[in-house]
Amino acid sequence: MPLVRPSPLSGWTVLSLRPRGQHASVRAACARVGARLLALSVLAISARDDIATRRDLAAALAADAVIFTSPNAVRTAAALLPLRARRGQSLLAVGTGTQRALARLGIAAAAPGRMDSEGLLDLPALADPRGHSLGLVTGSGGRGLLAPTLIAHGAVLRRADVYLREAVRLGVARIAALKGALRHPQRVLLVLTSAEALAGLLAQVDDPRLRGVAVVAASPRLAQLARASGFDRVATAASARPAALLAAAASVFE
Repeated sequence: MPLVRPSPLSGWTVLSLRPRGQHASVRAACARVGARLLALSVLAISARDDIATRRDLAAALAADAVIFTSPNAVRTAAALLPLRARRGQSLLAVGTGTQRALARLGIAAAAPGRMDSEGLLDLPALADPRGHSLGLVTGSGGRGLLAPTLIAHGAVLRRADVYLREAVRLGVARIAALKGALRHPQRVLLVLTSAEALAGLLAQVDDPRLRGVAVVAASPRLAQLARASGFDRVATAASARPAALLAAAASVFE
């Protein structure tokens, strides 16, 4: 029987900045490569449910094309109103995770190869949005590139913020666990899928050793942000899927 080569990430500590309660998929991916997960949620997702949000969502879902920016947007929108495609309507997802969340509801959506806002803007359905109504189903906060770019290209935007991102303080035990991991920063990997989450982490952790960890980013934009934030060991993954992120890291940080 041939020997199975251990993963380059075996024994590493992986830092996940995903929102509170949403680390399961990263944890499973870490287990497959023999890495330990340290969940550092600096954000929490809070669904909105009020008359104004339902009104905005109904308007967004009636647009010529509807864009969902995250699995959280799909889940929280579906809890407010039924989601279904109208004849001739384009449904778009910012990445494969969002695409799969829609597929679980029986909805087929297009997703870009480059899984970020820039990739979404390259889809044929958004090639010439001038004069068309575009629904944007998203959450409050975030970078906000997509909406102003679509408006600048002449789209009639109908935005529905169906959830809130709320800041979360890291507990004493989490900070202690992070400091313990940072005793060996060369074997620590930060999984970066959100600029807002990175800002939240850096605002709470004042430890120069943090900049010595490896970073795997879900997009070129996030990789650039990591470098601008002082991280030198940065890899870029093909997507935000945990398996893709860890595979990219393993190929670079051997």
